[in-house]
Amino acid sequence: MKMERTVLLNNGYKMPFNGIGTYSLIGEECYEAVLNALKLGIRLIDTASFYHNEEEVGRAIRDSKIPREEIFVITKIYPSEFHDPKKAIEMSLKKLNIGYIDMMLLHHPDSGDVLAYHMIEEYVEKGLVRGIGLSNWYKKELEEFLPQVNIVPALVQNEIHPFYQELDVVPFIQKKGMIVQAWYPFGGRGYVEEILNNEVLLKIASNHQVSVAQVILRWNFQRRISVIPGSSNINHMKENMNIYHFSLTEEEMEGD
Repeated sequence: MKMERTVLLNNGYKMPFNGIGTYSLIGEECYEAVLNALKLGIRLIDTASFYHNEEEVGRAIRDSKIPREEIFVITKIYPSEFHDPKKAIEMSLKKLNIGYIDMMLLHHPDSGDVLAYHMIEEYVEKGLVRGIGLSNWYKKELEEFLPQVNIVPALVQNEIHPFYQELDVVPFIQKKGMIVQAWYPFGGRGYVEEILNNEVLLKIASNHQVSVAQVILRWNFQRRISVIPGSSNINHMKENMNIYHFSLTEEEMEGD
């Protein structure tokens, strides 16, 4: 099954399917992780104001000497910033210091989210933000939110992994022309060890002579779900990017 490794967003820009998340990475560890990721060919970087690492992410991007247009950067503004979204957007632009932001998300639904979104829309008009998205929005929230905004979100980022498959939400989002992106693809909320040692997944991994992590990322890829696994380990990063040489069967996709 040959599939593109990038996806065309509804705003006309392309985004890599597979990237790196920087949640929990701070200071020099974050800087080194992002720099190493870029050296390995990773071109999708996810951060957020809430992660307190935008400065390190931006510095790594600048120091990589890779042309800016080849790198896709996602950041987010937190509900505590919704009361002054202009300040939050300007702060992210300043901390990243990479010219423009490829995708800015609202981190969680909360009061003031529509007004914050409208402010990001203004920055899209200015060319300082290229795309807008949402994080942790599900069907009910989307049905209430979407009629109130002018620009359809390009991306919806949610927790998705084998124990949290979002079988209703994913098609709902995709049918509206938005890309789904999985954070914590190896299991948030304490599921990581259980998922990586799951018997069904171990058997599928053995079938293809790959790791369970690679099976999970490939499973997302074949569902057309973008992934941003977090890691500061170079070997894990290499493994996470190496998912294009095998395909899961329909039975394996269903977990049989």
